[in-house]
Amino acid sequence: MNAPTTPVTPTPLSALSPLDGRYAAKLDPLRPHLSESALMRCRVRVEIEWLIALSEAGLPELEPIAPALQGELRRLVETFGDGDAQAIKAIERVTNHDVKAVEYWIKERLSAWPELARSSEFVHFACTSEDINNTAHGLMLGGARSSVLLPAMRAVLRRLKQLARDLADAPMLSRTHGQTASPTTLGKEMGNVAARLQRAIDAVAAVELTAKMNGAVGNYNAHLAAYPDIDWEALARRVVEQRLGLRFNPYTIQIEPHDAMAELFDAVARLNTVLLDLNRDVWGYISWGYFKQRTKAGEIGSSTMPHKVNPIDFENSEGNLGLANALLRHLSDKLPVSRFQRDLTDSTVLRNMGVALGYGLLAYDSLQRGLDKLEPNPKALAADLDAAWEVLAEPVQTVMRRHGLPNPYEQLKELTRGKAITRESMHAFISALPLPDADKARLLALTPASYTGKAAELARRIGDDER
Repeated sequence: MNAPTTPVTPTPLSALSPLDGRYAAKLDPLRPHLSESALMRCRVRVEIEWLIALSEAGLPELEPIAPALQGELRRLVETFGDGDAQAIKAIERVTNHDVKAVEYWIKERLSAWPELARSSEFVHFACTSEDINNTAHGLMLGGARSSVLLPAMRAVLRRLKQLARDLADAPMLSRTHGQTASPTTLGKEMGNVAARLQRAIDAVAAVELTAKMNGAVGNYNAHLAAYPDIDWEALARRVVEQRLGLRFNPYTIQIEPHDAMAELFDAVARLNTVLLDLNRDVWGYISWGYFKQRTKAGEIGSSTMPHKVNPIDFENSEGNLGLANALLRHLSDKLPVSRFQRDLTDSTVLRNMGVALGYGLLAYDSLQRGLDKLEPNPKALAADLDAAWEVLAEPVQTVMRRHGLPNPYEQLKELTRGKAITRESMHAFISALPLPDADKARLLALTPASYTGKAAELARRIGDDER
């Protein structure tokens, strides 16, 4: 059957990206920060703050804008909605230039106040488009990070800390290289990830987003041509740092070099990698039966096998983290590179910030839901441990080393390697050792389930950390 040739009205079912289709509702929190409408609103904010700053800079042709009028101008940002975005798009269809369309839209709005009529040509004064774009992108990313991404990341962290605390004493057989290894606890394994995630979140939060407002190639050429006596660098710094809350970058070409953006995207990608690792491990623990998953009425695991409860939340999270990181790493590799003083390859790439971070947000949501369904399975954990008495070869040979017994490692290797070890065979070996009575008694009291070291203590410590 041929595909329809008539234009398709965009709906969630016709969206090319699942972020705007199947998963649209889950991504709604990001839209006020990273959509095209959000970009327009942030551009308007930058233009308004620049105009107000110019009016206070002592330019003889521009009178200071009264505080009441400043409030009216800022309300253009506060009340910016779909109708305003559509109006700007209508202008852009004529100008074929998105930033110039914002400038013209603001000038139209200024006509509502006769006292601002003479200010009209100071909108976008001495600016290149990138003075507006780079600051707007900084505002967008800063808002998305503080309002949406960090809260979602911290929600996963809180859940992991709760699991670390709740499961601190639940012994679990470790597997290094896929083979039985010294036991740990379920809580300690959740605590390990919580500690990694805490560091990753701190790194995401610590990135300072930089911005510039220094003209066509970064030298204030037009600014000084018009007003050679104004300290333009100081004025630009005040606008960027005091009015917009970004970090001023004094050394740029036409574009701010995006190094801070790359740092942020790399930090998010590193965090995503920590969570991808968690998804795969929890998937394995579910497969072994260490965890059961709470079921939901009406939910179907398999279309043909009624018994199945598939770990779909962890699988969805893993897949979306992979998509997020593929885009984030392209952004961080590409954005700091620009031919000479400017090329446009960054422009189209930057429009995908919301896509990259959106896949991450979708993954955090899936992971959170998956973690909330987990229930430990003590019987499966105990059975696995009771079938692995060979793991006690480590403490036995270590105590033998302490007391200078001959060839302790080699003796235990001969006893255990490639052989089925039982409680009885391990106890027979320990009982025959010429060890002090206290050490022998301590070894005989050990079981795979009790040989967990400081795992429970470490799990509770990270679980109780309120950060």
